[in-house]
Amino acid sequence: MTIATTSALVAGTWAIDPAHSEVGFTVRHLMTKVRGSFREFDGTIEVAEDPAASKATVSIQLASIDTGTKQRDDHVRSGDFLDIDNHPVMTFVSTGIKPDGDGFVLTGDLTVKGVTRSVDLSAEFLGVEEDAYGNTRAGFDATTTIDRKAFGVDTNVPLGGEKLLIGDQVSVQLSVQAVLQK
Repeated sequence: MTIATTSALVAGTWAIDPAHSEVGFTVRHLMTKVRGSFREFDGTIEVAEDPAASKATVSIQLASIDTGTKQRDDHVRSGDFLDIDNHPVMTFVSTGIKPDGDGFVLTGDLTVKGVTRSVDLSAEFLGVEEDAYGNTRAGFDATTTIDRKAFGVDTNVPLGGEKLLIGDQVSVQLSVQAVLQK
């Protein structure tokens, strides 16, 4: 669906439901890819009467990183990577939205370790449904790829030749359910 045809998505404030949403990522490590997620986050989607004027804001608690390996998670939380003692939260604040084929592009300011860069998320509106408790829910998926070094997350270990232990590109995957606030 394009932005112009999302008629079921009514104007108002929609709160992201963390119990039914995911913030995931993938990054290369040696010859494989490590997948992980952040377990604690919140945010809102402000749907405007003109969908192009809509906004989204998200805060992610970096201490909630989970790659399935405690030792790796502790290292990523350290000053070598995310430095959560000094920068405990990663934020995204949208600055624009535009149609793109069957989906849309959500542009916004991503802040990691005190560094803010503009990023584009390729997004898809998945629809609106009423849940068993009478709440109106909307679904969205979004993806982007960021260069971790652009945000000051630049620790690495050189291997033979031009190779490095950790890839620079981080793929981010979002699957969001948001509840219309009454």
